[in-house]
Formats: sequence, structure tokens, C-alpha cells
Amino acid sequence: MVVRCAVVASATAVALVAPLLISAGGPPPASTAVDSGLHPPSKQAVAVGSGGAVSSVNPYASQAGLDVLRHGGNAADAAVATAAALGVVEPYSAGVGGGGYLVYYNAKSGKVGTIDGRETSPARMRSDSFLDPATGKPIAFDEAVNSGLSVGIPGTPATWQKALDAWGTVSLAQALRPATRIADRGFVVNDQFRAQTQMNEDRFRDFTSTAKLFLPGGQLPVVGSRFRNLDLARTYRELARKGIGALYHGDIGRDVVKSVQQPPVAPASHRAVRPGLMEPSDLARYSARGPAPTHTTYHGLDLYSMAPSSSGGTTVGEALNILENFHLASADKVQALHHYLEASRIAFADRNRWVGDPAFSDVPTKELLTKVFAKDRACLIRPDTVLDSPVAPGDPRHPGSGCTRGTGSDEPYEGTSTTHLVTADRWGNVASYTLTIEQTGGSAITVPGRGFLLNNELTDFDFTPITTGVADPNLPGPGKRPRSSMSPTIVLHNGKPVIAIGSPGGATIITTVLQTIFNRLDLGMTLPQAVAAPRISQRNQATTEAEPAFLDLPERSALERLGHRFVLAPSTFTPSPEIGAVAALEFLPDGKIEAVAEPKRRGGGSAMVLHETH
Repeated sequence: MVVRCAVVASATAVALVAPLLISAGGPPPASTAVDSGLHPPSKQAVAVGSGGAVSSVNPYASQAGLDVLRHGGNAADAAVATAAALGVVEPYSAGVGGGGYLVYYNAKSGKVGTIDGRETSPARMRSDSFLDPATGKPIAFDEAVNSGLSVGIPGTPATWQKALDAWGTVSLAQALRPATRIADRGFVVNDQFRAQTQMNEDRFRDFTSTAKLFLPGGQLPVVGSRFRNLDLARTYRELARKGIGALYHGDIGRDVVKSVQQPPVAPASHRAVRPGLMEPSDLARYSARGPAPTHTTYHGLDLYSMAPSSSGGTTVGEALNILENFHLASADKVQALHHYLEASRIAFADRNRWVGDPAFSDVPTKELLTKVFAKDRACLIRPDTVLDSPVAPGDPRHPGSGCTRGTGSDEPYEGTSTTHLVTADRWGNVASYTLTIEQTGGSAITVPGRGFLLNNELTDFDFTPITTGVADPNLPGPGKRPRSSMSPTIVLHNGKPVIAIGSPGGATIITTVLQTIFNRLDLGMTLPQAVAAPRISQRNQATTEAEPAFLDLPERSALERLGHRFVLAPSTFTPSPEIGAVAALEFLPDGKIEAVAEPKRRGGGSAMVLHETH
């Protein structure tokens, strides 16, 4: 087969050129009974209009961001307000106790900037911290997750402040007001919130503070009831008064450290909970970074995303660079999907070998994104057969070595939770922000009296080297950031935004963002169609995870004849088998914005625009 490097850009690519401010006056009495006077904002998966837009997984959060836009805030202000509200209504996915990555397009400068607010490990963490001293082998993953040992230094509040300082127009106190009101007044429990609580019920009962907050009266929250988090409202007010120093140098931080070092284990628990290594000095040293974004081109468009410590930008970018060596079209959807899967397989092999925290490893970020390396790796792909996984990594610093076939290493585990939001304003600024506490429910440790869960992000480190005798850039270390897959992305055409996109889902974030872009630009789908389409996720494994809807498509059997093997996506951290949960924006040629959220996944998302066109 001859790999064709000259690509004709698809017609699709060329063409891509009731407020929730609850009145002040004290919160109502605490109640878990159904309250007909409290109604969630209406929810829709697609909204088209002007003046600004927000898309997230939850209508309360989207409305919080939209309200900031309505009152004159910009995309950065709205992103922080939306994220803070997600900390209230999606507390098992994100919050003060976690971290994340933000990509921002500044309309005034025409430049894209990023914030790396990833959690870091304590100074006392070592490369063998997740090994059992008695055996020298890794401790059980479940034991690592539900422990203080898994908790990284939170980066979310620092991200919020850095975003507002760099691009915002309001104070942190102003940005936190909508979320504080939601926490005070409460939100209506939906099926998704109850299901996620039920999935975590056993481990939530192991911690007194978590059971008290999320299992009111010892019971699961009732669908349709009001869920209030007065502790979190007080935490937000303290952050509003004192700034993020309340966490990194003050009382909130001291409570976090105590919870990590002495987890509030319930007396009846049979779980042996390991204490963590965090000290107050670790919080004091934390800072959010501002690295240059990753950049590549695809069909004449410029794609900007997160550089390491996230692997999202390099892996999505490398896979698209590989795909650009082939003519892909919806006319032969089987071959297009085959190439998408193989490009993802190869890019994950390189990701697992090379990407880690650049402050500790020499990560070849630029080399991974060169067209030369992509062409080198594309030669592995054949139209009539599937590569054997795990595929061996290439060496981006030595072009010409990428076509050598060999055996690589299996993918390390990564949790599948997290959440994502996108915002845009009337001036043309755009934010794409992915934030997390790792798996659904994080470490399961709620900081007593503070109303938020702590992350289990340090389990994203490789507990032992992936390949014996080969340097692993993602081993634990003091002050180090574990590798992430978060892929907040902004796509430009001639310097102007055309798409902003991202997703939760652990390592499937990368394939979700990649497949949605591929659907939009190569298969000619509209953005809502690209988001709704059934997903498949190949991450250098012998099998490809698939959503149930894909397994019913005719392309499945044709791909299986080529050698692909499909398995049902896990439902470990969601009530049903599904992959990702996209929030995205598209900037239309007529100046309008199309906000897009999931129609069904995770119960359906919430897309809103300031001035909707009906």
C-alpha cells in the first residue's frame, strides 16, 4: 500500500470557516423531601444563537455560566462560574478538591493560552510509594483509590484564579456567587446523581463525613428531592472573602491535610485506609502552570490543546497527523473507521512511552506532533488487516524508526470520570475546560465541614514501570504531576475559532475528542450528529471498547472481518456502558454559535446560548 501524503481537505472542513440567580435572603430549611417550588433549569442538547454560549453536562451549571455572560462577564468569567457550579451539582466528578486543564482563545490578541491546574504529588512521595514494602509489589488498586495516599495537591482553585487574572473581568468572589446560591438553595436530584451515589454507596459509608453529606439520614438521595450542601456554600464564601490562600495557606488547607493524613474512617468500616503524605508545605508550594498549547494542523485548520503533563494534545494531534496521510470519506465508512482505530492505536503506543510531567522528564512534545513522524508511523497501517496490540512505540527523535513493527506494553489504568465545559462570549473569547477529581467519587474522602470530596488523582501514576528496563516518565515522584488524558481543544480557521470541544472519560477522553473531530471533518456529520454518534475507543489494546449502539451497526461486522475485536465499554463509573460526554461549540459562518451537549450520555447535557434563534 502506498501512503498518500497529499490530502484534499473535505468539503466539511472547508465549510467550517430563566437565570439561576436565586434571590438572597437566607436559605430555606434543610429538607430531602420533594419540593415542588424548586425546579431545575430546562435542558436541551443543542442551542443556536448569539451573544455567548455555554455547554456542560448539567443545566444548573450551564445556567450559572450563562447568567455571568448575561451580566457582562466574558468567557473566562463564565468558565469559572460554570466550573464552580459543577462542583455543587456534579460533586463526584469535579470540585475544589481536584484539578484540570483550561484552553483559552483571547479574541483581542488572537492567541491561545492554557492553564495546567493538574494535581501534584506531595514532597514525601517516592517512586515506590504505591508498592507494598512487605512484597515489593503494587498495592491493590482499590486500596490505593480509597486512601489518603491517592490524594494529590488540588489545583482547581489556583486554576480559577489564574484564569480570572489572565483573562477575566470579575473577581473570584463574583464568579463564585451563582454556585454558592445553588449550594445554599439546593438542586433537584436526578436519576444520574442517585445512580452515581448508589454506585459509590459502600465506599461512601466507610467515611463519616462522606456518608453524612451524600447519604442524608443514612439513605440514598431520592430522585426529585432537594439536595443542599451548606458546607460547600460556606467554603465558597470563605474562598470569596479570603481568596485561594484560604486553601493553599489557610484553614481550608489545614482541614484538607488533616483529612489526608487522618482519613475520617467510619467506626463500622472494615476497610484498611492508608494515610496520605500531604503536608501544609505542599499546598503552599502549589502553582498552576501556563505552558504553551500544543499545535497541529488538520485539513487547513489549526488545532490547539493541552501540552504535557496532559497527553491529550499530543495524542489527539498525532492521531490526526497520521490520518492526514490518507483519503478518508464517508463514502467508505468502514475504511475510514479502520484508519481512525489504527491511528489511535499507534498514537497511544507513543503516548504511553513518552509522555509524563515535563518538569521531571524530557518529553518530546514537538517531535510527537511533527508531520514527518506521523508519516513515519502511518506506514504501519494496512487497509486489509489490523495491527497486533500492544504496538511498540516509535521514537519521534529518530525519524525513520516508526515503521518498525514490534511488541509494546499494555495500557496503564486510568479512571473514567471527570467533567467538561465550553464557554464563549459576545467579544469572541472562547474557553474549553476539563476538570476532575479522577474517578467518580474521587478518593471517597469528604473534607469534614467543607462539603467537597478529595481526588484520587495520584493513581494516574504508573505504580511500576510499564516496560522493565525502559525509563517510565509517569512513575510517582515528589512534587510531580501524573499524566492525564484531558484534551480541551480549540480549533481555529484563519485565526478565528470554529470549534471548541472536550470530554470526560479518563483515557477515553482522547478517543472521544478524536472521534468527534473525525466525524465532523472527515465523515461530514454536523456537530450534533458527530457528538451523538456511537463511539468506539482503541487504546493500543487487543480489543476495542464500543458502546452498545455501535455493536448494532453494519460497520461492525465489516471491521471484524479486517481483524478488529469489539467488547462492550465498561459501566464501572457510569450507570450504563458509554464512552465520554462531549460539550462543544461551533462558530457558524453567519456569526451565530451552535452549542452542543450530549443528547443521552450521562443523562444528557445542557447547551445554552444567550440570545437563542428559534
